[in-house]
Amino acid sequence: MNVCKWLIARGSAMLIAPVLLMPGLLQAELAHTATETEIAQAQQQDEFAQWFEEFKISASDRQLYEFLYHMPKGGDLHNHLSGSAFPDWWYRAALDEAERGYEYYTKVRIQNCLALDEHSPPYMPYYLLYRNITALEYERLNECEKSEYKPLADLSPAEINAWQNSLRLDKPTEGRHEFFETHWQRLNALFRNPHLMAEMLYQNMRAFSQEGVLYLETQISVEGLQQPSGEFFSAEEVADIYRARLAQEDALATGVEVRFQLAILRFSRSAEEDLKRSYEFIHNNPDRWVAINMVGREDNDKGHPLRFLSTLRELRRKFFGVNLSIHAGEVDEPNHHVRDTLLLGAQRIGHGVNLISDPDTLLLMRNGPYLVEINLVSNLLLEYVSDYSQHPFPEYLRLGVPVALSTDDRGMWDSQITDEFFVAVKEYDLSWPELQQLHRNSLQYAFVSDAVKQTLLDQHQTATQAFSQSIMQMGLSDNAFGAAPSAFICRTYNLCEEPTEAI
Repeated sequence: MNVCKWLIARGSAMLIAPVLLMPGLLQAELAHTATETEIAQAQQQDEFAQWFEEFKISASDRQLYEFLYHMPKGGDLHNHLSGSAFPDWWYRAALDEAERGYEYYTKVRIQNCLALDEHSPPYMPYYLLYRNITALEYERLNECEKSEYKPLADLSPAEINAWQNSLRLDKPTEGRHEFFETHWQRLNALFRNPHLMAEMLYQNMRAFSQEGVLYLETQISVEGLQQPSGEFFSAEEVADIYRARLAQEDALATGVEVRFQLAILRFSRSAEEDLKRSYEFIHNNPDRWVAINMVGREDNDKGHPLRFLSTLRELRRKFFGVNLSIHAGEVDEPNHHVRDTLLLGAQRIGHGVNLISDPDTLLLMRNGPYLVEINLVSNLLLEYVSDYSQHPFPEYLRLGVPVALSTDDRGMWDSQITDEFFVAVKEYDLSWPELQQLHRNSLQYAFVSDAVKQTLLDQHQTATQAFSQSIMQMGLSDNAFGAAPSAFICRTYNLCEEPTEAI
């Protein structure tokens, strides 16, 4: 704080002149006060850490969830915007887009309109219910195919429920294939509307704000998005739509700082050219766009990391300021994808599940500059671990590998960021200092300027001090507002069967 403001705040404006004649005394006094404050804060956190250990023993699962929901959090560093929106958000917002001229149809029945020798392309599977198309696409269908579709606005309550469930991974029989091969294909036209995507961004900011999240770094695309006429927006037009939505009063009121990564499909034939365009776009738009990510199934070998080494080396000769946070190690078999991805220049690794099978790279990452973005809910539902006893997260955390918890495609999991922390505490008995380290990591490794980073870290520290002090003085019941466990937690831990109790 400015010295004059510090004095005025204490009603001492008249002492400004004499004090300025003794800057050494003032600095010493301020340093002494700061040191006393820091010691008191550290002591408070030590006491709260002990309280938390006792709380874990005595609290019900519902009480623990309530506590973790209201706990101040850092950031979500691994977030796919199109996968992080909940189905009911998609449905309401899609209908609202009629004001901009967008009208959507969805497939509600199969009439076997294709002849036996006709085949639909893999990215547009014919036998897939609740695939969404625009009115323009609908008009291009033949009469038989039109009879298979229904306006999204005309769905019955049962059809709305089925439509929303088609975007959730909520059944034991659903897993990796259902997620990768049907969910995105169903969304289809919805995530090609930049206005709709910008609204999904706001809905995420609003929900994250309620959970105490300060920062969101989400993966989007600025290419291939369309107007109701079918014409394509330019990348710059899409960027301006996002900027305008972030500048609106309701978005600002969330208090969530947002940055974007551009995602490229790693096994696409055009992946190198997509990478070049995205890299240059980020360089030219550093206000919000901060990093490249590579997405898509790693078990498709056409997207192996070293495919992009020469392209990235070429790009680094031309451009500066472009970060890399790349999916790696989200695969069943042992391989060197994490090592190879670090060789590409990645500062952060998404998932890193099979890093545990690469001891040399694991040693390299201990206490190092690289962070692993851990997605506990995602890794279970997509079957990269069959249960949490197999997950390497606690080994990474306690071995000194920088890690942070994130949500991946939480809308499709029907989960929220609190779930990641609940799983971590329940399955691995995390301590309060470990929880705080995860929060700090999620801000310390964010792709923002040093000034913004420090502001976020300070905000989190202040919020955490206030939270812990309030809990110690009044208990959780006076701080809670009836946090509703997610559907994932209800299914996995039967949490919704427990009554809420005051602590």
